[in-house]
Amino acid sequence: MRWNMMILASCLATTGCVGNSASERQDANIESSLQYDSVPCDQLLAQRNGLAQQYNLPTTAKPTFSNPAMGFGPFTPDMRSKAQRDSDKASGEIDAMNRSIDRRDCGKPDKKKFALPG
Repeated sequence: MRWNMMILASCLATTGCVGNSASERQDANIESSLQYDSVPCDQLLAQRNGLAQQYNLPTTAKPTFSNPAMGFGPFTPDMRSKAQRDSDKASGEIDAMNRSIDRRDCGKPDKKKFALPG
């Protein structure tokens, strides 16, 4: 009976970390680039550059991940400051925008096809 109570207490303690773990919150920073495919190229480039400037990030920013001790990622609480969490979220948005920009060849001059007349 005592072991059951200890196991139950440890399970309840670890469930308190769900939703607030560092790995879970860092995974939430990854965004789909498909949402930006409907935005015109010039507007998307301006939006990306504005976001990078607002958070003092490069336009090539990518989300970063901490390297917690092996196996403890889901149980490590997120200790980042709000400013750091916002900056990491912006990095994820910038990366998603860049993937859409690259896929659609935004910002590159139009390639004109030369064809023979006739």
